Amino acid sequence: MELPKIGSYIREQRQQAKISLRQLAAQAGVSFPYLSQVERGVRKPSAEILNQIAKGLQISAQALYVQAGLIEEREPDSDVLTAIRADVTISGRQRQVLIDIYESFRRENRAASTDEAQPTTPAEPLGAVNSQNGHATPEG
Repeated sequence: MELPKIGSYIREQRQQAKISLRQLAAQAGVSFPYLSQVERGVRKPSAEILNQIAKGLQISAQALYVQAGLIEEREPDSDVLTAIRADVTISGRQRQVLIDIYESFRRENRAASTDEAQPTTPAEPLGAVNSQNGHATPEG
C-alpha cells in the first residue's frame, strides 16, 4: 500500500468536499489522530477504514482502494470521469452521483453490445390503445 499516495488523495478529496479533518473523522467514524496519521502517510488504513472514509467523503470506496494499491483500476478513466472528478464547483456527493449515473450507462451499453448477437423480438406495431380492452388498434 502506497501510504503517501493514499493519504494525499484522501486529503485532496476532503479539501474538495470542503470539510475539515475533524468533520471527516466524525463522519467516517474514525479518530481524528488516526485520520491525521493516514493523511500524512504515517498509518496504513485497512480496507474497512478506507470504506468508512469513502462513505464520509461520499466517494467510491473503489477509488480509495485503487489509490491505496489494494486493487488495480480495471479500465482507464474516460475524459468524462476525469472532468467530473476535477470539477471543484460541485460537491463530493454530486460528483459521485454523476459518476454512478455515467458508469451505469457504460455498463448498460456494454451489456447491450453483447446482446446484439442474440436475436431480438419484433417491436409492437404503433397504434392507439383501445380504452375498452387495452389492445392496440391501427392508426386511422
